[in-house]
Amino acid sequence: MTFKIRTLNAISHTGLARLPKDEFEVGSDVTDPDALLLRSANLHDTAIPDSVVAVARAGAGTNNIPVPLCSARGIPVFNTPGANANAVKELVVAALFLAARNIIPAAAFAHRLDGDPSSMDKAVEAGKKNFVGFELPGRTLGVIGLGAIGVEVANAATALGMRVLGYDPGITVEHAWKLSSFVEHVTNLDQLLKRADIITLHVPLVDGTRGLIGGEELAKMKKSAVIVNFARGPIVEETAVVEALESGQLRAYICDFPSPALNRHDNVVTLPHLGASTNEAEDNCARMAADQLRDFLTEGTIVNSVNFPSAALARSEGTHRIAIANSNVPNMVGQISTLLAAAGLNIADLLNKSRGEVAYTIVDVEGEVPASLMGQIRAIAGVLSARVI
Repeated sequence: MTFKIRTLNAISHTGLARLPKDEFEVGSDVTDPDALLLRSANLHDTAIPDSVVAVARAGAGTNNIPVPLCSARGIPVFNTPGANANAVKELVVAALFLAARNIIPAAAFAHRLDGDPSSMDKAVEAGKKNFVGFELPGRTLGVIGLGAIGVEVANAATALGMRVLGYDPGITVEHAWKLSSFVEHVTNLDQLLKRADIITLHVPLVDGTRGLIGGEELAKMKKSAVIVNFARGPIVEETAVVEALESGQLRAYICDFPSPALNRHDNVVTLPHLGASTNEAEDNCARMAADQLRDFLTEGTIVNSVNFPSAALARSEGTHRIAIANSNVPNMVGQISTLLAAAGLNIADLLNKSRGEVAYTIVDVEGEVPASLMGQIRAIAGVLSARVI
């Protein structure tokens, strides 16, 4: 069987190489695709073909994908958390130095100098006092969000001699193990706001984080503190930031999201969304996304889905696999088992995992699975999608 994957953006060749040509047809013009592979393409304004059973984004954020719609259709949406973590970490560390040493305005001043060497030397000596900065050791960095990127940033900052406060009520055990023992884990956001000299944000943009840093939060921060935002623009209220810069409450705002209001302010540094823009990060994201699609299409395995539970079941030899996405309701497995028994199929192995309102079931059966049985399974109230692998 050949699986068909439609690409909606240019995807790294090292990633596409993970999809063997004898098993996968991949390209931007593929018709009736089994899966979509994309980076920043906006799926909200694009019809997702009925043939699609999976969507994968070569990147961490999935704001460009209609995740609720996909969930309702039983389509897992995959992302690649951690694949671009080092790239973002390096840019955030650079931002710490940009803020501390006033590098951007100082470089602009130096670039504008004109005249002979003697007059330029005099101008340099007279002007450098306007760009006096501070050193990072001993300063306090507040890291909001301790996922793959936040943990790397926190650990790097401790290596620079900074005191580091970490805030994340939902930190996973995996990320907690990776976090340096020198990072102080605070359980109250206000405590972090009041103590940090610099705050860096590493949370996804969801309803609960939109406007996470607004006027009220800025007022609690130290006077002349710095905010670094390489997560998502709307996590910080832009108008409130500009007002805090004008009043001197904020020393600087450094982010990856230019806008007319921000670009007009001298104490703002905006970059053109460079967070994950390295060749290495693009390769890493593409490889991870391709691997996840391959494993899902060929084995039904789910890893790093933003809307379905993780699920992996070793294949039982000589069996046929049925993969079912369904609403998380009682007796779903019982109804499926009843239909399999009525069809004379013995269950060799079974896995059922749930996540919120959805669930995912893998069943390995002994014997061929007739199309009529799959029709009966799809007709069960609450079944969102079902396929034989």
